[in-house]
Amino acid sequence: MSTTRILDGGMSRELLRLGAELKQPEWSALALINSPDIVREVHKEFIAAGSEIITTNSYALVPFHIGEDRFRKEGAALIRLAGRLAREAADSVTGRKVLVAGSLPPIFGSYEPQNFRPERVQDYLKVLVENLAPFVDIWLGETLSLIAEGEAVREAVAASGKPFWISFTLADDKADIESGEPKLRSGESVEAAASWAASSGAEAFLFNCSKPEVMEAAVATAAAVFRKMDAGIEIGVYANAFEGEQGESAANEGLHETRDDLNDDAYSRFACSWAEAGATIIGGCCGIGAAHIHRLGKTLRS
Repeated sequence: MSTTRILDGGMSRELLRLGAELKQPEWSALALINSPDIVREVHKEFIAAGSEIITTNSYALVPFHIGEDRFRKEGAALIRLAGRLAREAADSVTGRKVLVAGSLPPIFGSYEPQNFRPERVQDYLKVLVENLAPFVDIWLGETLSLIAEGEAVREAVAASGKPFWISFTLADDKADIESGEPKLRSGESVEAAASWAASSGAEAFLFNCSKPEVMEAAVATAAAVFRKMDAGIEIGVYANAFEGEQGESAANEGLHETRDDLNDDAYSRFACSWAEAGATIIGGCCGIGAAHIHRLGKTLRS
């Protein structure tokens, strides 16, 4: 576990904690528009907590959240701003290197695999990639619900010369947890997704924005696939703290309740189980803040 790299946590609640306004449909994009200094401060707080990799606040910079018209008129500038703020925060650190991951979200909505449009996806990903490229060290396609979304990210960044990571969100209702057979929200198996990743050129294969309880089995499944295929791909996890059953569209609704039982100590215990199963990149997603990251980093390195 001593070689584990630490990601940051969820952006939205940290923005709220520091005074930014968030509301749908713009969500975290609203902070870029109205209070970019708070976005930079959140990045710095995660770095101070021990994050070695921070993620650009570009997740909501898609037409799904800001609208088609605003995306065409202001999207490129907002995406550049998100990249610049993360880069400034990373470069302000002395004594250690902090990497910036360029967030490439599900273009047509989180947890919405049925809305994926292969004929349109590159139109939007191209704008994100072109405007984040000057600022990021790696690409992170995150909260993807089906393998085709991962393939779209691979295609979009192929000419950039930068490494890319792919992170899928997992089905995590009670029945999914009890089954012990991890699958993507599309219903595709983790085994199939890992097999795709092994031949995709991705440097890391992650799971995010799902309950902590489904992550260990997913990591173990991916690790077994990579051993069988002799693929040198890192595995990562950053779970959320959402309460209750999520359903297909919950990630696109308002501010969800978070679990009272998932404090920094409890989350760090989950992180240890992921590391023992084979994960070497660990952080947090929605509801996992700087305090969680500080604690899990200390625990994994102890």
